Amino acid sequence: MRKELRALFVIALLLASPVAGRPNSAAAQPQRSEPKYVEKLYKEVRHQLVMLPWYSVFDNLAYKVEGDKVTLYGQVTRPSLKSDAESAVKSIEGVASVVNNIEILPPSPMDDQLRRAIYRAIYGMPPSRATRFRRCHPSISS
Repeated sequence: MRKELRALFVIALLLASPVAGRPNSAAAQPQRSEPKYVEKLYKEVRHQLVMLPWYSVFDNLAYKVEGDKVTLYGQVTRPSLKSDAESAVKSIEGVASVVNNIEILPPSPMDDQLRRAIYRAIYGMPPSRATRFRRCHPSISS
């Protein structure tokens, strides 16, 4: 008799625990229109775009957040940066869709030469030497 009561008690606990332990789904998920949620999403999208490995001073990236939809704008010099930006933003929790309107600038040796000259005039050093100063986490051997 005692074993039967214990078994019934265990079964009752197992059946009741997922229902009691599960939070209300409306309260658990943040509202997409809340200012804090939208601000957090803006910050996360910006962080992901800035941390792209081939993002440079010659690229222009912009974005717009509308609920759970992110639209990317701008111009990039490398075709891989366009797809990297889209995949980085898609991986953010809370983003349902990404519209990629990033334009790839045509490759041109003259444009690259002009970019390097402008960079040297503004920053005073060649772009290859300046990259270590712009890294978020410089290497230990620097």
